[in-house]
Amino acid sequence: MIDDWLRAVVSTPGLTSLSDLDEARRVLVDDSLAGVELVRRFEGPVIDVGSGGGAPGIPLAFALAEREFTLLEANGRKCEFLRRWAPPTARVVQGRAEDDLTDCYEVAVAKALAPPVVAAEWCLPVVAEGGAVVLWVGPSAEHDRVARVAEKIAGELVEAPPGFILIRKVGPTPEGFPRRTGVARKRPLA
Repeated sequence: MIDDWLRAVVSTPGLTSLSDLDEARRVLVDDSLAGVELVRRFEGPVIDVGSGGGAPGIPLAFALAEREFTLLEANGRKCEFLRRWAPPTARVVQGRAEDDLTDCYEVAVAKALAPPVVAAEWCLPVVAEGGAVVLWVGPSAEHDRVARVAEKIAGELVEAPPGFILIRKVGPTPEGFPRRTGVARKRPLA
């Protein structure tokens, strides 16, 4: 099933710029599955914020079949694609993280969603106290800026392997978060 999904992602215009199947497997499947152990540290439902073509949510949902997943995507065409390929434990929701999903999930994951400071602001409010945000990041991610954003939204950075930022939610979402759609990208907190 993962192989069929991967071929569909590569062959569907607008989902990825990758055209080589081996490269797509490395970037979309292997990279996604590298986060399995971080997600396993926390129990409960998982949300993939800005799921796009389904990475990391679909590979994680197959690997963690006992967990409930939500694939959150704003684009209707991408949601239709996700509905065709999501495993039975994953539901697709068309919307944005800023749309009143506060304190609902145990884990929020995001890969290639936005710069890490923006992704952290979008993801932390959807996570319940005691849960976590797992961000897939590149080597230039500014951990100190993400830490400042996390502190403002009841989060704290936790040690994570290279390529990831892990933020634990240490309190309820503060008043005023999430901010209106588009504000986090236009006026980042840090």
